[in-house]
Amino acid sequence: MILRALLMTTGIAVAMFAAVHVPVHAQSAAEAELIGFHQLCDKGDRRACVRFGILIGENRERHVEWRRMHPEWWWWDK
Repeated sequence: MILRALLMTTGIAVAMFAAVHVPVHAQSAAEAELIGFHQLCDKGDRRACVRFGILIGENRERHVEWRRMHPEWWWWDK
């Protein structure tokens, strides 16, 4: 009985982890670079945060597309 409950709990935890950590796929080399800097920034790399912001600023013509595809990049705009 305890083993069954433990297995169910583990299964639920694995399913939740898999649902939250869905890999992001880049559409271009520039977007792949942005995704890399964003992930490093989330882990606390300040240089990556600065570079991420610079790259977003340099590519203003793609803002609408990126806002639609990656709303987490624009958390300050909500």
